Amino acid sequence: MILCIVGPTAVGKTKLSIALAKIFNGEIINADSVQIYKGLDVGSAKVTEAEKENIKHHLLDIKEVDEEYTIYHYQKDCRQKIAEIKKKGKIPILVGGSGLYIKSALYDYQFSEEAKDKDYQYSNEILYQKIKKVSPHITIDINNRQRLLRAYNKIVKNISLDQTPAKPYYDDVLFIGLETDSKTLYAKIDKRVDNMLIALVDEVKAFYLQNLNSQVLQSAIGYKELYAFFDNKQTFKESIDQIKQNSRNYAKRQYTFFKHQLPVHWFTTNYQDFSVTINNVVNYILENTQN
Repeated sequence: MILCIVGPTAVGKTKLSIALAKIFNGEIINADSVQIYKGLDVGSAKVTEAEKENIKHHLLDIKEVDEEYTIYHYQKDCRQKIAEIKKKGKIPILVGGSGLYIKSALYDYQFSEEAKDKDYQYSNEILYQKIKKVSPHITIDINNRQRLLRAYNKIVKNISLDQTPAKPYYDDVLFIGLETDSKTLYAKIDKRVDNMLIALVDEVKAFYLQNLNSQVLQSAIGYKELYAFFDNKQTFKESIDQIKQNSRNYAKRQYTFFKHQLPVHWFTTNYQDFSVTINNVVNYILENTQN
């Protein structure tokens, strides 16, 4: 059995994953693209050592912020960890909100090494035109250099870009989602930003003072907005308001992705008594794994 816990920020994924790991003798695999990186702790709401409660976690803090790490790498690393955990007789538990990372690991997608800037010196505009010429219906952000290179790399290798559903790579995965109403979620997100503000500013400033300007720092919520503040491109209040708004928008996109791309069984988070949520999920798992 493989468990996969999904949902937006602030719904209790971390807390649920720890509880399930204790009950089902599991180990946890990170499925958040930002938490892969060392030092991106506060903004990504990375699980703390205290929160881990001695449960083994994998694929956290494995890369420096200026190192390359893609879906191709995650697929390989995650599948290796799943095999290692199963070999020990334990349950792999994927936890996170990065839908593409989860799909790459748990579905039969074929990836190859990324195209590099040194190999393809085209501008984003030219790359975009070449990709659209081959696959006119593909949805891709012209400003996302990495995704443009990935798509172009497929064209060079004559790999179809058609976004057809892939087959499951494993036959024993249970997808569990946590959700709440939008009003509650947005209030939780805003409160989380307010509570982490001082620590987040210190975290981002440390990278900024090192003149680090990597792709993850320029794209991850909480980091890109404060970089704009440190660059005097906007006020501090504007940056904080953007963090909150971008977090809310991201939560919407996460819901949309998970509800259309994965066979998730959803549970409403009981914030007043989280043990109720845990018991409901445990009962669901037992009902669907008993022979």
